[in-house]
Amino acid sequence: MTLSLPFSHSFPLSRRPRCPLILSSLPSDSLLLLLGATGSGKSSLSIDLAARFPSEIINSDKMQLYRGLDITTNKLPLSHRRAVPHHLLGDFDPLAGEVSPAAFRSHASAVISGVVSRGNLPLVVGGSNSFIHALVTADFDATQDVFRGSRNRVSAEFRYRCCFLWVDVSFPVLKRYLSKRVDDMLEAGMVGELAEFYDPEMAESEPRIGLRKAIGVPEFEEFFRRHHPKGRDYREGDPLRASAYEEAVRKIKENTWQLTKRQLWKIERLKRAGWDLKRVDATAAVVAVLASETAEKRSEIWEAQVVEPSVKIVKNFIKEK
Repeated sequence: MTLSLPFSHSFPLSRRPRCPLILSSLPSDSLLLLLGATGSGKSSLSIDLAARFPSEIINSDKMQLYRGLDITTNKLPLSHRRAVPHHLLGDFDPLAGEVSPAAFRSHASAVISGVVSRGNLPLVVGGSNSFIHALVTADFDATQDVFRGSRNRVSAEFRYRCCFLWVDVSFPVLKRYLSKRVDDMLEAGMVGELAEFYDPEMAESEPRIGLRKAIGVPEFEEFFRRHHPKGRDYREGDPLRASAYEEAVRKIKENTWQLTKRQLWKIERLKRAGWDLKRVDATAAVVAVLASETAEKRSEIWEAQVVEPSVKIVKNFIKEK
């Protein structure tokens, strides 16, 4: 089933036709990576860039690797991908164990080789900075978490020729937008999706691995322990049930904000380590969403503030070769 998610329209895709540039002379080790906190517009930008440069998108979001919970993990619906090939998006069994950074490095490397062999630009997109670090660094050490403890060194020696685009949004603005996005996800059927995923026996098992780490799963598992997960409108009727529902939603929003802070901290650490992150400010585009501007106005701002600067950066990257 193809999902149609209202929050996927927040950043209107460019109206320009798909007319990609020729990349026949681009070095085979070239890699374009989109970094940024959750909700910053990376997925939409990746599709817009693929309309200009012949690209295939490689997901580097930890939770989007797994099959299922498409609303909860905010996977880009098939109908919004504009026929751009996507890899490592919903490819892994959520019950078959955790995909480690080392495993991601191996899988993504193989995908990149295939993309290059077809003459396309590999475009890595996602908010899991530990996966991106594992993928691109030349001296990756699977025994170390470089984002845990000050003694572990973040490497700035790469095995690919990298162009890093950092899609950034002012945190106070992003926080407001993420709250709205959670509300939109709930309206799109997130609770029903979580109810289908809920397994009382698995809910008691620890530690959490794979898709069970996704924000929304633990918050509603706690709710479902007390209230049967199917066939109800949780916001009406029993005041205790309604209160527990609102508490679960509050925790989802709070945990999403905390995730965003951790993601931004990791990006800043990469920057301090010498990663050449080309920052693109998407704040105005998000403000337009929050202000309920028309689709045309949002598209104009998105194009001018996000897409055009990003295209310029990528063109310069291609010229440097």
